[in-house]
Amino acid sequence: MDSMKAYIEKNRDRFFEELFSLLRIPSISSQDSSRPDMMRCAERLTELLKEAGADSAGIYPTDGHPVVFGEKIVDPALPTVLVYGHYDVQPVDPVELWKSDPFEPEIRDGAIYARGANDDKGQLFMHIKAFEYLVRENRLKHNVKFIFEGEEEIGSPSLASWASMHRDMLAADIILVSDTTMLSETVPSINCGMRGLSYSEITVTGPDKDLHSGHYGGAIANPINILCDMISSLIDKDGKITVRGFYDDVVELSEEDRAKLARAPFDEEEYRKFLNIDEVKGEAGYSTLERTGIRPCLDVNGIWGGYTGEGAKTVIPSSAHAKISMRLVPNQDHEKIAELFEKHIKAIAPSCVKVDVRHHHGGNGFLIPISSPAYQAASRAMTDVYGIEPVPSRGGGSIPILADLQKILGIDPLLMGFGLERDTIHSPNESYLLKQFFAGMESIALFYEYYKGNK
Repeated sequence: MDSMKAYIEKNRDRFFEELFSLLRIPSISSQDSSRPDMMRCAERLTELLKEAGADSAGIYPTDGHPVVFGEKIVDPALPTVLVYGHYDVQPVDPVELWKSDPFEPEIRDGAIYARGANDDKGQLFMHIKAFEYLVRENRLKHNVKFIFEGEEEIGSPSLASWASMHRDMLAADIILVSDTTMLSETVPSINCGMRGLSYSEITVTGPDKDLHSGHYGGAIANPINILCDMISSLIDKDGKITVRGFYDDVVELSEEDRAKLARAPFDEEEYRKFLNIDEVKGEAGYSTLERTGIRPCLDVNGIWGGYTGEGAKTVIPSSAHAKISMRLVPNQDHEKIAELFEKHIKAIAPSCVKVDVRHHHGGNGFLIPISSPAYQAASRAMTDVYGIEPVPSRGGGSIPILADLQKILGIDPLLMGFGLERDTIHSPNESYLLKQFFAGMESIALFYEYYKGNK
């Protein structure tokens, strides 16, 4: 699409200026101090949608952070695309590892560096600009709706209920999403499914106060020691999760389906080199790509207790804590898994301590058929841009709200993500390659040309 390339080149500096105005806003949904910034970001998105050609765009309150909704209705008889994205970002800690200010975006080494550059401000921005191009060049043959939320990074606690109350307003034929990665900039891929999530926090309590380890050591249970023992028992020597009933609803893929997924190129040596590890580890009997796509997993995301400051302080802590995420595959229900996890943790806890399990948030996984018209349109568009047919893949991460929207609205999500593993989206020095940024806009614009609806 030479005209889209020309449009990008002509407006390149303006695009950067507009995107950077979003990236400079520290819209960290998990921090109460960022509430004014969340509203500022929502307001800026509303301005950008109107400037791009939306008939209307506004900010809608929820029980948490606001939702931005905009639309352009060309003809009610035409197919309608609902674009989903999120404007909230992860915290920047540890900030000292950033090579530049996380909220002062800069371009270096062919990439944009800033928190949210990829996840998800940079990717949702591509949709606004592709839409702008189609409107201004009089090429838009679809109705387009936009829904941008401010709580994806904290599990989207408010969006499902809001969407249920605005079901008619959100009616569409497909949910178009760019909030995922592809295999590489030379081997594109389209996610045809994502894992779900169940996230819990464990607190193990022993004595009612911190105690001198000389006076009490060896005589009472140390909550940190107990917690470590409990956690280490959650995965066996073969990499399987030991929670009773955890795998009951997991559907094993056929050898044929596993062979299709194995088409994705994967270089284990390069993978290990990128991560600076000597070997991979995981569930026995599955490849690395299968472990991150079609199999569930359990990971400790944080663990703390006792004294961790400078120097020594010889105490037996009163309590110890851990946060644990479980990535789930389609057909596993996150609420059921949360109940099974809590029951298991309390069953393995020794009587010398008290254990509390708090469930933070979760969501279910989903699958979409690669035979769908929307998938085929995306595949054709990306083939034109990259010169190679994209590989169907399974996303290892989770966007729990998409399964909810799929159920509430009765339509499938399509994940056209353009991020790469090198972008380190939740870590310091998050980035987004410029060539992916531009290729994404081209691919999205072409998707509208090829997508004729679901019939």
